[in-house]
Amino acid sequence: MPEILPAAYDSKIEGNVIFTRFDAALNWVRKNSLWPMPMGLACCAIELMATAASRFDIARFGAEVMRFSPRQCDVMIVAGTVTYKMALAVKRIYEQMPEPKWVIAMGACASTGGMYRSYAVLQGIDQLLPVDVYISGCPPRPEALLAGLMKLQEKISGEHSFAKQKPELFEKLKDALS
Repeated sequence: MPEILPAAYDSKIEGNVIFTRFDAALNWVRKNSLWPMPMGLACCAIELMATAASRFDIARFGAEVMRFSPRQCDVMIVAGTVTYKMALAVKRIYEQMPEPKWVIAMGACASTGGMYRSYAVLQGIDQLLPVDVYISGCPPRPEALLAGLMKLQEKISGEHSFAKQKPELFEKLKDALS
């Protein structure tokens, strides 16, 4: 069976026309323009900041626009130790982010609580939020964060975004086309 590609280009058609699916175009836009909400809670935040520096250049992946307003972000990077005292604030910020939204757990502390097995430390942000990508290390290098961003981009490109997010509009569109 021939492989169906998400986009097609026919050089014989004048006007440079590209055919694609709506989901593929929407996912392409989303994956190449991620706006991170940096939740730098501990030492991993230094590595998160280094990722935005010129040596590692997170801008190559379309994620250089780090906003500190949750209403302008679509990916939360939880970098560091999450204490129970801070957990409610992290959850509130996550809930203020618009859909679609994704979460990256950066470092051993954000992923599993790290070396802190105490009553004050949350043993993984996944107990509070749905995590899409885990980045290991203590602290993880900036290259690891970039690899995690690329994994998130792969995940986003495979989503059925329009049909999943707006089922009522999708049904109206299907009825109008048939």
